[in-house]
Amino acid sequence: MKLSLRTFVPNTDTSLSDSLLDDYVFQNFDKMTPADYDFIGFRSGLEIHQQLLTSKKLFCRCPAGEYSDEYHAEILRHMRPTLSELGEYDGTALMEFKTRKEIIYHINRNTVCTYEMDDTPPFELNEEALDIALEIGLLYGCSLVDELHISRKQYLDGSIPTGFQRTTIVGVNGSIPYKNRLIPIVQLGLEEDACREVSDYGHTRVYLTDRLGMPLIETVTAPEMRSPQEVAEVNEIFRRLVRSTGKVRTGIGSTRQDVNVSILGGTRIEIKGVPRIPMIPLLTYNEAQRQWNLLRLRRELHRRGITPQTFSYHFDDVTRLLRKTRYTPIRNAIHENKTVQCVVLHQFKGLLRWPTQTDTYFSREISDRVRVIACLTTLPNLIHSDSPSETLSTAEWQSVRKQTNSSNDDTLVLVWGDTKDVETAVQEIVIRALEATMGVPSETRQALSDGTNGFERILPGPDRMYPDTDLPPKKITKDRIERIARLVPEPYWKREEWCKTLNIPSDTLKPLTISPYYSIFEKAVKDWKLNPTTVAVSLIQYPKRLKRKCLSLSNLHRDAIEAILLLYRDGRISKEGIYIMMESVCENGTLEVDFEEEDYLSLLPNEIEKCFQDCKHLPFHHYEQMFRTLMRSVMNRFRGKIDGAIVAEQVHFYLKTLSV
Repeated sequence: MKLSLRTFVPNTDTSLSDSLLDDYVFQNFDKMTPADYDFIGFRSGLEIHQQLLTSKKLFCRCPAGEYSDEYHAEILRHMRPTLSELGEYDGTALMEFKTRKEIIYHINRNTVCTYEMDDTPPFELNEEALDIALEIGLLYGCSLVDELHISRKQYLDGSIPTGFQRTTIVGVNGSIPYKNRLIPIVQLGLEEDACREVSDYGHTRVYLTDRLGMPLIETVTAPEMRSPQEVAEVNEIFRRLVRSTGKVRTGIGSTRQDVNVSILGGTRIEIKGVPRIPMIPLLTYNEAQRQWNLLRLRRELHRRGITPQTFSYHFDDVTRLLRKTRYTPIRNAIHENKTVQCVVLHQFKGLLRWPTQTDTYFSREISDRVRVIACLTTLPNLIHSDSPSETLSTAEWQSVRKQTNSSNDDTLVLVWGDTKDVETAVQEIVIRALEATMGVPSETRQALSDGTNGFERILPGPDRMYPDTDLPPKKITKDRIERIARLVPEPYWKREEWCKTLNIPSDTLKPLTISPYYSIFEKAVKDWKLNPTTVAVSLIQYPKRLKRKCLSLSNLHRDAIEAILLLYRDGRISKEGIYIMMESVCENGTLEVDFEEEDYLSLLPNEIEKCFQDCKHLPFHHYEQMFRTLMRSVMNRFRGKIDGAIVAEQVHFYLKTLSV
């Protein structure tokens, strides 16, 4: 069998000598210190993808942000590699081709047009999206480009039907402050989003296309974060900074970060699609631990005399030998006329139990390749002689070892499935074992919920971008930059400094400074002289309360909120009435004020009398009980229209006149 070996450039950095790998013990996550991360040469950078709050998509006029699992049609496609102008195949394209995947797109006619399906050319770039990207570039302190050039970036996993993403660089060389230093921003890009994955099982991958083509920015930092905690803290700064514009989407899936991690002697590994910032510290710790342990594994292989040049293996079909096994996965596979192959890795004894990440072993590195590339997605998809328990019997392992003519120093790996899939799996087992003799392979890896990561695909090559011939360059005029510069908000940390002087409650302070309503807060406090805490709670806590009641905030736009606060300023509603008016706007879509507070005050005495007559027959045991009951009844009529303190005063007065 001919192996399709991928290009692998081993890292020749000798900063970590064998003695250091032997002497240093990688600590548990909660015991690692900055000195530990400095010793192993931990470095990390971020690629943050943030959807922009636009009404339309980036290169067509379909609506953006309308998500639905409903679809009206399906499109089936296969991805095939093509030669570049240099006569070369991209390694990622070859890997994807080996999977023999069928890509199915679910099409909703309300959110997708022929552009997304690569049947018509693109429209011109969305001007609203460009303005937002330029504003964020200025907020980052970037040097903005004076002419946009649209490029195509290869996307070979099927998540974009065209096989490429249209993207452009908006700015370069920005920075944000962090502690006592600056974190460099390499570039800010504007690009279109990919599909949402529905499922990926066997040889079929299914996508929803409603997100496809939505505009997003990509913020790329230099690898200047020196510990996992720093990566998360810097990411949080970026999150709050872009949200302070009020022009980006929020919620699940609106922001995704790719985290690049390396250590001395290792290589850059990209952990894709981290959905939540709190996951970052454990994910990056585990990747650093994984690279450290892979370097130790390489050293152990070299000690055994196994190098890229001396590495050897063989494989054999053991289907007939195991036809009577009691091990259920293999027994079922043989019953379904599938094949079982044994790969013999010479002198590898015990190494598939070599620790990599937390509670994870080198065998998973191999299993992941088999799962992703050979599409043997049902786990377990392989077993090996380094962990013989609960698989084959001892006699069966001995029979396999005898048939394959392997020694006790060899590791046996069994894999089963359809013939073509098993052939691919055998190749991947051998390739990954060979790569172990070289160090840490360059990969894109998937963030897993337990804080570890798994293989997703090999890292794309440097030549994955090329000019787009469908769209001309676009000038960015000086007038446009000046207009946008007037809209750029001050950094949120400066807002925090001012808000702290106003004694804003701590649970409201941080969300307020990045809220799209912050400008309303500023106007209400500075110009309308309203109480800062009252306004802050109204803008931050009240909308949260309304959401918990499952009310839509779409009607609660800026004009409505300002109108409600002005009613409060003018004394036409009480402080309590702010929430009630917001609730009414969410439910009815309009702001209705039929009385002023003075009108309600004139009705108050009669209403108290009516409420007293309704409840005087109740068995009250003391004054406070009667007061609370009467107060509750009156407030049901006047809540939000008259200040509660005024109602309480009038109720007390009424009860005293009755000598209660």
